[in-house]
Amino acid sequence: MNELSQETSPYLLQHAQNPVHWKSWNSTTLATAKNQNKLIIVSIGYSACHWCHVMEHETFEDDEAAQTMNQHFINIKIDREERPDIDAVYMKAVQIMTGRGGWPLNAVCLPDGRPVWGGTYFRKHEWIETLEQLQKLFENNPEKMIEYAEKLHLGIESLNDIQAPNKTNLNQFRSNFPSFGGVAEGRGGSNRIEETLNPLLEKWIKSFDHDFGGMARAPKFMMPNNYKFLLRYGHQTNNKELLDFVNLTLTKMAFGGLFDTVDGGFSRYSVDMKWHVPHFEKMLYDNGQLVSLYADAYKLTKNPLYKEVIEKTLNFVSKELSNDQGGFFCALDADSLTENQHLEEGAFYVWKKAELQSLMKDDFELFSQVFNINDFGYWEEGNYVLIQKDPLEEIASRNQIEVHLLQAKKKSWENLLYTEREKRSKPRLDDKCLTSWNALMLKGFVDAYKALQDENYLKTALENATFIIKNLWTEEGNLLRNYKNGKSTINAYLEDYALLINSFIALYEVTIDEKWLLNAKQLTDYCFEHFYDEKKKFFAFTSDLDEALISKHYETEDNVIPASNSVIAENLFVLSIYFGNSYYEEVVQEMLQNIVPNIDYPSAFSNWMNVFLNFSEQNKELVVTGENAKHFIHKINRNYLPNIILAGAENHSLLPFLSDRFVENETLFYLCQNRVCQIPSKDFERTLSELKH
Repeated sequence: MNELSQETSPYLLQHAQNPVHWKSWNSTTLATAKNQNKLIIVSIGYSACHWCHVMEHETFEDDEAAQTMNQHFINIKIDREERPDIDAVYMKAVQIMTGRGGWPLNAVCLPDGRPVWGGTYFRKHEWIETLEQLQKLFENNPEKMIEYAEKLHLGIESLNDIQAPNKTNLNQFRSNFPSFGGVAEGRGGSNRIEETLNPLLEKWIKSFDHDFGGMARAPKFMMPNNYKFLLRYGHQTNNKELLDFVNLTLTKMAFGGLFDTVDGGFSRYSVDMKWHVPHFEKMLYDNGQLVSLYADAYKLTKNPLYKEVIEKTLNFVSKELSNDQGGFFCALDADSLTENQHLEEGAFYVWKKAELQSLMKDDFELFSQVFNINDFGYWEEGNYVLIQKDPLEEIASRNQIEVHLLQAKKKSWENLLYTEREKRSKPRLDDKCLTSWNALMLKGFVDAYKALQDENYLKTALENATFIIKNLWTEEGNLLRNYKNGKSTINAYLEDYALLINSFIALYEVTIDEKWLLNAKQLTDYCFEHFYDEKKKFFAFTSDLDEALISKHYETEDNVIPASNSVIAENLFVLSIYFGNSYYEEVVQEMLQNIVPNIDYPSAFSNWMNVFLNFSEQNKELVVTGENAKHFIHKINRNYLPNIILAGAENHSLLPFLSDRFVENETLFYLCQNRVCQIPSKDFERTLSELKH
């Protein structure tokens, strides 16, 4: 029988009525496969995945396909968002077998869980035919299957090996940074950092799209950590070309159909080169990171478009992706019901020309120029996805109207469209709360607060932090990954710890409340106890308290979400300064020494390169002490200072980095480098000027 009705995952519940006898991944299910000597089907997806829905409708709702699956196989459905550890293992297997990956992810495994075949989306008859062939092979020649499984398993294990740099690259790196491993002299010269990174940038730039921003390929993913690094590197090296490219990318993303100008929030990716037509699902992790990115860019440029993007996105998250306890939901689906009650991708978001003409009346011609109700904005089947091409200033000039009047009209049009769109059937909501994704959104609210100084953003961030601590951090010291319907489940992964630590550090930077740093350190030390591998010098993705899978996973490549190891490295560097912990910094240096000389594909290591920049002589620390410390921290946070680590105290502090820096009745500014501070200043403007130059 189908057992998924007992689960809380919206994705698993979507499959609870399938005729397939789905089971969840657990020790009982795995033991059943071994005891009955049956092949296992592992099928992985997520609630907002369009092609997952297509395969469910075509195949998993079909009685003929279900009969084949039920007769011979143990069928396991997995929500990849709940179990990224399982997804990582079988994704590696499918990538080895097929050279590509994606979702739905489907694998057939031996009774012990080792995969023998796999792929992504399959049509019904291809699926049934393949399953029948695999079952016959298992019955008649199991030795051949076992032999292939062993070879494939070796391939999966080889992907887990973190390759040591070749001797030439390693020796070059060590000659450039001889003090790595010797913390007192840990910073490298800026020129040496640039000498190491510039060749990677030169290679990366060749793939830039200089017309629409992003990479010159489709589909186009936003990859926020890529632009976080490029913005910082362009700023620190005074590289105008790089800064212009980042601003082009952020502008075109905000103009594109990828961004929901009507109600805020970004979709997951664009299927075309111009950011026009997205896969329409809206994911929390994208929006959290993009708010942080646009906040950084706004601090540097003061571009009002970026402010609009931040405000609309946070309004959307607060309205559509928030529970009443301070938690954030995962996603809105790509699919929604049409007027004919058919699920269709993008149905909630697209517009017909006649509908827009009826709504806009005399303004339709001007509206069409702003949102391209023309060949540029046309999608398919009479549908338009709103996309901007030209700045409002240019359109206003062409039409001989004041810019502020056109801005007011645009806002009025968007309100009109919002009211009309709310009459439609909304996309389905994935209402589970994941620790790591909540942490990304928490940091988004903190970064928006820094940039825009809206106290409501800080209030929301603090409420979310309280929600996580109350519901997802146990008395035993470990985190849980998932919260749904008052129930917290699944021992958390490195990703959850890394990103939550990162968000707690961000909270300290705006509140100077040291409890956030103490929380961060407690979680960091837990990671060393249960995730750190002394031999590999990296952190495993899963805790040593969890039941082992067929292969251990070490996440080192930055993807749409940065690698958990690179985020841990980022955290360790900052915490090493706050707590005077030389071991933390040694671990970061060991990780960088294994990663940086090996980088060949820079966009997959952008957060590592961001951590590496921390060892530049441009990196400094600022300590602000005195009863007005928070006031001045508030002013400093408005500025884009990615190379500055900020600390503050309104009275005496036990934090090692702040020890003996507080003087009664004085506000002091200590500018430091590598923990060594200059004579304190009382001049804020002079200190701020020094930080910027």
